[in-house]
Amino acid sequence: MNLRGCYTLFYKELLRFFKVALQTVMAPVVTALLYLLVFAHVLEDRVQVFGEIGYTVFLVPGLIMMSVIQNAFANSSSSLIQSKVTGNIVFILVSPLSYLELYLAFVGAALARAVVVGLGVWAVAAAFVSVPLEHPGWALLFMVLGGAVLGTLGVIAGISAEKFDQLAGFQNFIIVPLSFLSGVFYSLHSLPPFWQQLSRFNPFFYMIDGFRYGFFGVADVHPGLSLAVTAGAWLALAGLTLVMLQRGYKLRN
Repeated sequence: MNLRGCYTLFYKELLRFFKVALQTVMAPVVTALLYLLVFAHVLEDRVQVFGEIGYTVFLVPGLIMMSVIQNAFANSSSSLIQSKVTGNIVFILVSPLSYLELYLAFVGAALARAVVVGLGVWAVAAAFVSVPLEHPGWALLFMVLGGAVLGTLGVIAGISAEKFDQLAGFQNFIIVPLSFLSGVFYSLHSLPPFWQQLSRFNPFFYMIDGFRYGFFGVADVHPGLSLAVTAGAWLALAGLTLVMLQRGYKLRN
């Protein structure tokens, strides 16, 4: 392992999003806060979720995890597509880094941004509502795994896309719909039976439901199942990404 080289690329990716923190960190936090204020004001007394848990409290973990998901994907995918379009991807490819080290650097930086944004959403939400944290280990585990899954998916999208509009289509028609329809704003059991079953095919649902279990100790499905689905998704996507990087798919030509 070329640890120094891997860390250098990772550090370069960290600087990339920290240099524009107003856009990459503050903007997602403000967006999540607006969702919290609007939905909490409209639906607090109209939606029943987990027993005595109020809707506003229920909403906070979902918004945190949605921010983690979307920002992890955005970081790795935008970095790769920018490098490809501007042509500086060649400097990364000729560096003495293996495909595994490239993967770790890109996904590690995506995870770092996701965690920073997620903690920012949590800190801002705490100013408006007190949210319990029953199982912090579970919450941390799902935050890391969820960020790794979407960071990996971002690498796949960045490699596959040849133009910015192709990447935007991937995000607008896959990532955003799946994240919005994953139980962020509602409990699975509040849906009709058909939509309950359909939601179980959405891997983002298991990330958010498992993360929410870390806060409340209750969830729509068993956290073990959520962990298995999320970990399985990460392993499958990581394997595909490593193969794409090893073969130089759409990177060397």
